[in-house]
Amino acid sequence: MPEAEIDEAPAASSEPQSPEAEARRQADIRDRRLVRRLRAGDQRAFDELVRLYQHRIFGLTLRMLGNRQEAEDVAQEVFITLHRAIGQYRGEGRFYTWLYRIATNTCKNRIKYLRGRNFHRSVPVEETPEAHDPGHDGPSVPLQARIAGPEAMTEGARLQAAIQQELAQLDPEHRLLIILRDIQGLSYQEILNITGLQEGTLKSRLHRARVALKERLAPYLS
Repeated sequence: MPEAEIDEAPAASSEPQSPEAEARRQADIRDRRLVRRLRAGDQRAFDELVRLYQHRIFGLTLRMLGNRQEAEDVAQEVFITLHRAIGQYRGEGRFYTWLYRIATNTCKNRIKYLRGRNFHRSVPVEETPEAHDPGHDGPSVPLQARIAGPEAMTEGARLQAAIQQELAQLDPEHRLLIILRDIQGLSYQEILNITGLQEGTLKSRLHRARVALKERLAPYLS
């Protein structure tokens, strides 16, 4: 059976597009072209996809795992899986949400494995600038301001280190939602596409995750 074709681009709307929406549309066109080339065996297309997404994927794996070496290994595994599984991508939805789905599942599997070994070492956030790389749109304010209010901005580096430390203590499902929404700035719809959650479930879990993280950060804010 022939492989399903990948549409070159989403249908253009007759309504005027905001600069952000147009940038997303152009990114989708670029990604779909690269995917078509990769499926045709063009290694340069794979290299370009790695270049485009490596910082975002590493930021996710680092925040999820809290250990640089493990995060690097998992990020590499994500792109290996991308290369091997590209034939399974049929163009439904945006390419990078499919890539994020691979990344989140790989992180969850590694967390289960590491828990079995009772292994965890956190990494100071200030030593890992890649962890701050936002998603397509980026969060409107830094996470410390979301958690503690704008006055916390003066505590920048100290609070960022505390956030990473306490984030690592959250349930992985809660940790993932904080990372995707509040650190990497993905929209609710993008997170729904990545996680497969229902909207009500997503919002209630994210609320609980934020409350749990804020409670854990209370000693740093007193």
